[in-house]
Amino acid sequence: MRALSRKNDSLRKVELLTGVNKFADGSCLVSFGDTKVLCTATIENKVPLFLKHSGTGWVTAEYSMLPASCQTRIEREVMKGRQSGRSSEIQRLIGRSLRSVVDLEKMGEHQIIIDCDVLQADGGTRTASITGGYIALYQAMQKLTSKYRLKESPINDFVAAVSCGIVNGQPLLDLDFEEDSNAETDSNFVITGSGGIVEIQGTAEKVPFTEAEFLKLLSMARAGIVELIQLQKKVIALLNENKD
Repeated sequence: MRALSRKNDSLRKVELLTGVNKFADGSCLVSFGDTKVLCTATIENKVPLFLKHSGTGWVTAEYSMLPASCQTRIEREVMKGRQSGRSSEIQRLIGRSLRSVVDLEKMGEHQIIIDCDVLQADGGTRTASITGGYIALYQAMQKLTSKYRLKESPINDFVAAVSCGIVNGQPLLDLDFEEDSNAETDSNFVITGSGGIVEIQGTAEKVPFTEAEFLKLLSMARAGIVELIQLQKKVIALLNENKD
């Protein structure tokens, strides 16, 4: 039995709260159950050197876990003098995922940085960061479009992410920490609103998984991401309503 009697194909309670940081160009506090991530967006009037004078923009991300986000205190990576391989891998995933639904040429030479700070970790911090990061990005794109009088928003689709896994022989959607720690197979799916696959990360932690099991996880993930994108659409409808 899963926590809170959750069904195998059910998401945890997901919340997307906007307007949680008045200084950011976009902000979203995303919760997947007890996992909570603060996602903020910042517009910069410059791009990385490899894009200078190209007329093209860029979207990137940074990710970190705050000291009290887990049961035992996590030392700040700045104190270690370097970023962990895990943090680097996750923030690159977030950046790739968000860029997949942006027409960078329509941005002009501007960069949007999405900062994802994990306040509380109970599994699925990277998938929560992508799902909430999209909302922060959308708000920043609204500002960019208005301020620089762009013909249309550079965002061309929705994108969200969710974890799936096999635990005790059972396929499960949206793993919490305990489930993730005991999974025989652990995977993350990033999928757009139009159904395109951005990225799949899948690992057999104990025994190899079959193609049939993989397809079951993919099916579960697609259904979960449809729910997540429906929630994103509701939040964005409210943002647009308040803007008008």
